[in-house]
Amino acid sequence: MYSQALNAPTPLADTSPEATRFQERIDAEERIEPNDWMPEAYRRTLVRQISQHAHSEIVGMLPEGNWITRAPSLKRKAALLAKVQDEGGHGLYLYAAAETLGVSREELVDQLLSGRAKYSSIFNYPTLTWADIGAIGWLVDGAAIMNQIPLCRCSYGPYARAMIRVCKEESFHQRQGYEIMLTLCRGTAEQKAMAQDALNRWWWPCLMMFGPPDSQSSHSDTSMRWKIKRFTNDALRQKFVDATVPQGHYLGLTFPDPDLRFEDGHWRFGAIDWEEFRRVLAGDGPCNRERLAARRQAHADGAWVREAARAHAAKQRAKAA
Repeated sequence: MYSQALNAPTPLADTSPEATRFQERIDAEERIEPNDWMPEAYRRTLVRQISQHAHSEIVGMLPEGNWITRAPSLKRKAALLAKVQDEGGHGLYLYAAAETLGVSREELVDQLLSGRAKYSSIFNYPTLTWADIGAIGWLVDGAAIMNQIPLCRCSYGPYARAMIRVCKEESFHQRQGYEIMLTLCRGTAEQKAMAQDALNRWWWPCLMMFGPPDSQSSHSDTSMRWKIKRFTNDALRQKFVDATVPQGHYLGLTFPDPDLRFEDGHWRFGAIDWEEFRRVLAGDGPCNRERLAARRQAHADGAWVREAARAHAAKQRAKAA
């Protein structure tokens, strides 16, 4: 699941021959590989975006993992367990991609656990009912797909290649979530009300997932020039709304936006509360502290595995010597 990319500051123009050749390769749609020359600002931007993406996948396991033992049937439990495992795998793919840029996984994890690194604000909201699992699959993974499909054409090869498998699995997750919502909406009045409540709570945070409006983003131009990004935040957000509103209407649900209207071929939406977005991203959301506490505890509980792996590696090195 994709997070808001907080890119490195826009660098001063580099007119060196290496930088000129680098931009020519980008413009020609060539892939940049780990051993290729790249501007330091390009590397920093990728490290921050890929690691934040990886952190979001790992933290994103928590809201849904909370419901594995409470799923309403064995079938639902197995599907949810598989989905949570997929998210963990996505995080590992992405940490591996970030490592090709010269940063260690241990350093990235330390940044997350210390609070220095960000992850998507969406995962700081609670999952109160089973319908939230459907809403996350339908809305959160749906928003992630809008963000991630263009990343399959990212200029940095390891990131782009990792995203191909991630997008295939996220598409399954989105269909799984929508099927849960469809089942609830075709069930009892109480079940449909549960689905409506989940939509009411998740809709606006999902629109925030695409990041701040273009007018408030000072980094998008550079990321798009380097073809790390292919679309602006606002363009992706509009594509998501246009695709999702008809799906919600098919379910018989009402979107919590009195200003939502169809105009000029698009579903236009009301004002987003960007103050809430900044507050949650800064650490003051409903579950920020809970999420980080869970990750820190998991890291501490896994210390013996890391120690055993290091001891085994040392033993193998000693044998080889």
